[in-house]
Amino acid sequence: MSGFKNNKVVTAHSDTNMHFDTNSRFDHVSLNRREDFEEFELFELSKSATFSSLGGKREIFEEPDELRTCFQRDRDRILHASSFRRLAGKTQVFIFPEDNQRTRLTHALEVSQVALSIARVLKLNTTLVEAIALGHDCGHGPGGHASEEAFSLYIKDGYDHATWGADVTLKPLNLCYETLDGIRNHSWSRPSPFTLEGEVVSFADRIAYVCHDFEDAKSCGIVTDDMLKVAIRKRIGLRRSEQISHFINEVIECARETGLIGMREEMAEVLSEFRKFNYDHIYNRPASISQNEKVIKLIQSLTLFYIENPDVIPVKHDLQQSVDLCSPVDLDLIDETLSSPEVLCKNAVSYVAGMTDRFLCDQTIYYLGWRESDLPDKLFK
Repeated sequence: MSGFKNNKVVTAHSDTNMHFDTNSRFDHVSLNRREDFEEFELFELSKSATFSSLGGKREIFEEPDELRTCFQRDRDRILHASSFRRLAGKTQVFIFPEDNQRTRLTHALEVSQVALSIARVLKLNTTLVEAIALGHDCGHGPGGHASEEAFSLYIKDGYDHATWGADVTLKPLNLCYETLDGIRNHSWSRPSPFTLEGEVVSFADRIAYVCHDFEDAKSCGIVTDDMLKVAIRKRIGLRRSEQISHFINEVIECARETGLIGMREEMAEVLSEFRKFNYDHIYNRPASISQNEKVIKLIQSLTLFYIENPDVIPVKHDLQQSVDLCSPVDLDLIDETLSSPEVLCKNAVSYVAGMTDRFLCDQTIYYLGWRESDLPDKLFK
């Protein structure tokens, strides 16, 4: 079906009768463009927000887009990036998740929802918040946080998904510094982001995973409501939506009262105790530890194979991450640089870190001859 003609216009539906108002108030000149969005921000956002008109600094200069702000472009680039799509096949808590369990992708979407709920009320730049939230975990490898320990064997200063995501995985997108800073520093172990929007995503990340990881573990019988401390249950309830609502409202009220993105002591203690419960009963339970050990062994074995056999990697993987190709270079120098031990390790880690759980296991079986019984337990149940 090729659509329906309607006064020399092809429409999607034969009975289309909706018309956009084309009178003088909505002529071509007054349709919203980048400058209109930027002006809207100056009038409507908090003075503490990050304004698009003052941002947009990129490593490689680009002319401003006619219709979109700099942060709208960043968000769109992340949404269309293969590294973002592959989050659908990466572990959040449970390897090779079943239908209703979270993946890294659904986690990123939930973080975005929590962060936007906070940012809208505080009149911060919601587009920047969304870009940071959607991209914050693009540096994660397959198999969950165990991959960070696995890859650290091959990276000089260790592997951190936050810095790797900003400085390696998403580097080819040429994102704005504000976006990359929020991604690079979303983890609480990192320095503070230099925007309030980045601070919001840091809290939204923790709120989202604490609540939804508990729900996932509960749905498959690992934990029960009764196991959660009475004080936590009374304060924030047992339904995920209720828990998230309490935490969102607390961040908003704390910002209004103190000017800081955070939580007052009572609710901060609730979040901390809730997170500790997850570590004790979900992340660090014996089955998880055993699973992580298998993941680490699997990832390190395959990464070493690619370090020793770089030609097996389908392309000169992310060459631009290893050598600056934005200026004229000596091709012989590129070949020499690519053969250095540090670059061989980085390219192998970059390739394996981008894999989904399933592809990681398929490659290990194909190249290393592993049996399915050697792989993490849940993958083939």
